[in-house]
This record gives sequence, structure tokens and C-alpha cells, in this order.
Amino acid sequence: MLKNTTRKSSLPKNKSCITIVASAYNAEYVDGMISGALETLASSGVKNVELIRVPGAFEIPVTVARLTRRKLKRPEAVLCLGVILRGKTKHADHIAHSVTESLAQIAITYGIPVIHEVLLLETKAQAKARCLSSKTNRGSEGAHTALEMANLISQLH
Repeated sequence: MLKNTTRKSSLPKNKSCITIVASAYNAEYVDGMISGALETLASSGVKNVELIRVPGAFEIPVTVARLTRRKLKRPEAVLCLGVILRGKTKHADHIAHSVTESLAQIAITYGIPVIHEVLLLETKAQAKARCLSSKTNRGSEGAHTALEMANLISQLH
């Protein structure tokens, strides 16, 4: 069941960098997630958003790993956006599993929230509902989570 994305979030005053790493593959749907995320971040007062596009979902983790090791412009949180549509082979499952395992390990290793909104979906109708609807946009939901986790992590130092 899809949940509406109506949460309110913001970054602490001295923190302001959220990075979005988004797949260019299945752009119609990922672009909708990016729009939802950017709208949520802007309405939450975030002024510094870095958007990085990568070719596909498999390229997201290596990019995130590099970002979390940066000395300058290190993000408060990284929001990962992508859409993988399951086909007739196991390829999509392998990609989704690899991305999930890698993103979790990066977050644990570097202590930066890595928000996983790389969706493995069965149909284009599911992608449309989760990526193009303003009420159930997973990009917007991920942006709220990124803000909440950035706040939480900053309080734990």
C-alpha cells in the first residue's frame, strides 16, 4: 500500500548540503522522483542541493562511495533515486540486490545517511504511481527521510 508523503522536515541551520544521485535509466520515472525530491528540499529551506546523474542504478553505489569520502562539500545525506523494472530474467533482481547491499555498507562505513529509493518494480503502472504522483512520490518521501536522518546524525556527534 502506498503512503502519502506529507511529512515536514528541515535541516539544522548550520547544515545545508543534500546530494541526490539519480539514474538516467528509466528517466521518465526517475525525473519525476527528482522533481518531487527537489520540491520537498526547497520547501524545507534547503538551499544547497547537488544533483549527480549516473547512467544506471548499478553506478549509484560507486558514486555515493566517492561522495562520502570527499573532504570538501561532503553531503549531510545522500538521496539515491532510480527505477529498475523487472523483466523476464533475474538481471533486475541481481542489480537491485547489489545496489541495496552496497548502499547499506557505504552508509555504515562512512556514517553518512544514504537514503535508498532505488525502486525494483514489476510494472510501468507501479512506476507511475510511485514516481509521477505528487501524493505518493518516493523522491519526496526520500527527501524527507534524508532531512530527518541528517538532523538525527548531527545530534549524535
